[in-house]
Amino acid sequence: MAIIEFPKDIRWGAATAAYQIEGAATKDGRGLSIWDTFSKTPGKVLNGDNGDTACDSYHRYEEDIALMKELGIDIYRFSVSWPRIFPTGTGEVNQKGLQYYHDFVDALLANGIEPMCTLYHWDLPQALQDKGGWENRETVDAFAEYADLMFKEFDGKIKKWITINEPWCVSFLSNFIGLHAPGYRNLQLATTISHHLLLAHGKAVTKFRESGVTGEIGYAPNLEWNEPYSNKQEDIDACNRGMGWFIEWFFDPVYKGSYPQFMVEWFEKKGVTLSIQEGDMAFIHQPIDFVGINYYTGSVARYKENHDLFDVEKVDIGYEKTDFDWNIYPEGFYKALSKLKDQYGQIPIYITENGACYNDGVENGRVKDQRRIDYLKQHLTSLSRAIDSGVNIKGYLTWSLLDNFEWAEGYDKRFGIIHVDFNTLERTKKDSYYWYKQTIKNGWFDMFY
Repeated sequence: MAIIEFPKDIRWGAATAAYQIEGAATKDGRGLSIWDTFSKTPGKVLNGDNGDTACDSYHRYEEDIALMKELGIDIYRFSVSWPRIFPTGTGEVNQKGLQYYHDFVDALLANGIEPMCTLYHWDLPQALQDKGGWENRETVDAFAEYADLMFKEFDGKIKKWITINEPWCVSFLSNFIGLHAPGYRNLQLATTISHHLLLAHGKAVTKFRESGVTGEIGYAPNLEWNEPYSNKQEDIDACNRGMGWFIEWFFDPVYKGSYPQFMVEWFEKKGVTLSIQEGDMAFIHQPIDFVGINYYTGSVARYKENHDLFDVEKVDIGYEKTDFDWNIYPEGFYKALSKLKDQYGQIPIYITENGACYNDGVENGRVKDQRRIDYLKQHLTSLSRAIDSGVNIKGYLTWSLLDNFEWAEGYDKRFGIIHVDFNTLERTKKDSYYWYKQTIKNGWFDMFY
């Protein structure tokens, strides 16, 4: 036996995002988002899939909440569709959109589940993108006003807020690598956007404090771990740059008030500069109550001149992979959390996403996804190690509650602990659902059972 135990006060949950599960894309006054546009642009999303229907959770949320209650989670992370609230990003509020979220949050609370609300999980109103999107500082102010409305509207109901989900994805994956909406490939643009996202976060935090509402606020960056292939300094430096793109670039401004100099210098070598206006860093560098961490994978890596952006090459040394072809690397989870503690102190951390893509189907009413259970066991063991090492972990929310629209991969990639038949929308609890339910109930699991 190998019993892995967790503190009694750890919060257990699951996470989703609006565009990935809600559907009802044109219902009740919702405006267009960049993902509506991107997913309907030929060649951008696998199979031409889109989120028009997704899991239809907009109409089926009571069913989904019943599944959450049976699962035993006490916290649920969801995101609000910005264009459901402001169809054109600013201006007149769509009251039907607000009412939907009131009804949804009320139903969560009635079932003893605390809502954790993400304000921005990638569905920027298309009307704002038409004016330059996140490159335009007016979008920063529009986000702050949207956030302010939500804080005041849901005061007393929602007490945990996340401003921006995965700013690396919103900036670099979407505007430099080009895989996500809006699909640009411009390093200067992406770097500018990364700053504007942190500024939007900071201005939203300011609105939160000024409003006097009760609760806590943070943001949710995504991390990867790069393990140096050797102890050569060039390998160590290359890995630090590769990780710095995810960690220091998005943590230092918030926790230290400045961008990491080694990254600034590297970007300058690539012809990229930051335009920081007076007062920007003061907005960004202000206390937050927690940070959300999204972790999925890591790699062994080494220096390779002129390879990718940071002269770092990932080396495939035979790790098992998920059905997304991502390395299963739980050791990186422990090391990344330890790095955060070492560099930023005992900041309160929620694991806001962690999970795996496995495409197991329903057979005789059952989904046997033992590989997902094994992945969760390995990563929860790393989480336990981090807790025992003094990392200030407040909660763990697995990704995801439901199979859903997986962005550029459409419906081909399944992350849920509940299977969704995208033809009938029938929900089927996977073996991992039952395993997670038992782990939550017990507060421990046996690594080998």
